[in-house]
Amino acid sequence: MFRIGYRTVKTAVGASIAIMIAQAFQLDFFASAGIITVLCIEKTRRKSISISWARFLAALIGIAFAVLIFETIGYTPLSVGIVLLVFIPTTLLLKVKEGIVTSFVLMMHIYTVSDFSFELFLNELALISIGIGIALIANLYMPSKEKGLEKLQSEIEDCYGKIFHEFAAYIRVGDNIWDGKEITEATTILQKGKNHALQNLENHVLRYEDVYYHYFKMREKQLDIIERMMPLLTSMDYQVIQGDMLADFMDDLADGVHPKNTAHIYIEKIEELRESFKNMPLPTTRDEFEARSALAHLVRELEQYLIIKEQFKPIKEYKVFR
Repeated sequence: MFRIGYRTVKTAVGASIAIMIAQAFQLDFFASAGIITVLCIEKTRRKSISISWARFLAALIGIAFAVLIFETIGYTPLSVGIVLLVFIPTTLLLKVKEGIVTSFVLMMHIYTVSDFSFELFLNELALISIGIGIALIANLYMPSKEKGLEKLQSEIEDCYGKIFHEFAAYIRVGDNIWDGKEITEATTILQKGKNHALQNLENHVLRYEDVYYHYFKMREKQLDIIERMMPLLTSMDYQVIQGDMLADFMDDLADGVHPKNTAHIYIEKIEELRESFKNMPLPTTRDEFEARSALAHLVRELEQYLIIKEQFKPIKEYKVFR
């Protein structure tokens, strides 16, 4: 279905306003203010500010090179090529290459007039200021991604809950029909979550920490442990009572996956479980020994899984331009 996004709307409205203002001031080449606005609309506030500064600086450098070379060599196509040969490497050196296109637009104004004057300089300065200024104002509005991030949090927690329920079922009855799709889904959700969290961070001009990005990184570390647990599960061919106890713990853990940090509760429970294992009679057969050894390894991995969550300290500091 045909859909118009918020960025498209901002671009259209911003370009129209920029042209209207430039035209109201009776600037030459007033339509270029709209072009500059279109080029300066970015996905995030922080990127918009940094790129706007780069475009403004590049514009001043471009005008200086254009005036110097055009007035020295002449207003010819050859001069345009020479200007670009000097200007483009300079923008790369100064790390303002984002301003190449907007600067070229202004340089072509000077080339078209073929007679540089202070009035023309003020005209070009006004065009770049209006174009960048309107783009910055337009970029003050950025739709919040936090509802989407909370949804991704819920999705990853659902995946982890299902995974631990499946792990518990495997311990109790052995091989089942689980296809492991939640592992793949979790990987996809985590990558999407990190990308969205970084973009959300870029929309806050002064912000030191972001709870969402650290949250998804924490869950990513936990997924590594979950993946390490899978071979341990598949190596268990012998049913022992300790397995049922661990399966009960996993079911309990699966029901308790959520954003809040309650890992210390489950760490205490797993310590109690480990003590219970120690107080039980030693294995009498090789199969029982191997099964209980795998279970002990699983307990250690689960403990690491919980420690990662326990160490997660969500900090959410919004300073300005939330």
